Amino acid sequence: MVDILVRDVEDVARGLKEKAKVAGVSLNEITRAALRKEVKPSKAEVLAELDRIRAMTPYSPVDSTELIREDRDNDEPYR
Repeated sequence: MVDILVRDVEDVARGLKEKAKVAGVSLNEITRAALRKEVKPSKAEVLAELDRIRAMTPYSPVDSTELIREDRDNDEPYR
């Protein structure tokens, strides 16, 4: 478990306390939710990561439809 000490945030703390009160949750819960939201990757970051992963996979012209049908229709238990 990590504890984080943030100084001089009285106005932010008041806002978080009010939000927690309205939502009916603890100050800790509302603060954790705010921090999670802040570190969540943006849509652009997620798409960039997907592009990076996709670039590692070579293109294959093979249509998997026929392979799936062949496997599905095969009566042999093992091959």
